[in-house]
Amino acid sequence: MKKSFLVVILGFFLASGYVQAADSIAVVDLQKIVGNSSQVKVLKQEHAKKMDELNKIIVNARGAISNESDPVKVLQLEEKYTKEFNTKKEALERDYNNRLSAIEKSIKDEITKKAQKDKYEYVFAKSVVLYGGKDITNEINVK
Repeated sequence: MKKSFLVVILGFFLASGYVQAADSIAVVDLQKIVGNSSQVKVLKQEHAKKMDELNKIIVNARGAISNESDPVKVLQLEEKYTKEFNTKKEALERDYNNRLSAIEKSIKDEITKKAQKDKYEYVFAKSVVLYGGKDITNEINVK
């Protein structure tokens, strides 16, 4: 009885295309793609340089404040440097996030192109798939 039930269910899956769907599932290792992206590497290097510039603002502020003895002027300098630091930091974060979003979009577009070209019905992040799917990570061409 159990065997005939399993045969019926297997027949159903074969007839409905569920078994064939396994051939149209791909996985990608997004961390590997992002880690190998030259655009991401350049973005990180540029971000590090800009963070160094922010650190220079702090160093300059400390020096200017330590040289001032008038408490009113100390407060004015603190406000000036705090405002300058926060303005530059917010602009830096906004630029970084916008550029990172553009890179993520280009990676997604490349994955979509590959999926459409090779007729994959589904593409999942490798980190969320326990088993199965064709790994197409090395076939994704990103800058």
